[in-house]
Amino acid sequence: MVHRLVVNYGQPEDPGHFDDYYRDTHTPLAVEMPGVIRYTVGRPQSLDPSQPGPYMVAELDFESEQAMGEAFASNEGKSATADMANFASGGATTYHYEVHEVRAGVPEMP
Repeated sequence: MVHRLVVNYGQPEDPGHFDDYYRDTHTPLAVEMPGVIRYTVGRPQSLDPSQPGPYMVAELDFESEQAMGEAFASNEGKSATADMANFASGGATTYHYEVHEVRAGVPEMP
């Protein structure tokens, strides 16, 4: 089972600074956290223009919730968390969950 952390970043004051800093400084910190098995980012587009999406979304996968907790308790995790203040001027919302795959005809729900 995979445990996923999702970070929704709000619209930054300076998108260029956010992009450069995230790519050059924050991503290298985040990928060094122990136990990260997958790290993806993307720029969502809302299907409903009256409800704009976040500026960017990052997803970090771990083998378990325990592995995620250990990653954030590590020096690398503490550094990555503290670093968010250096670029996330639009704020960030984080949440995590166990990933359950749903396939046609074989739903797997929590």
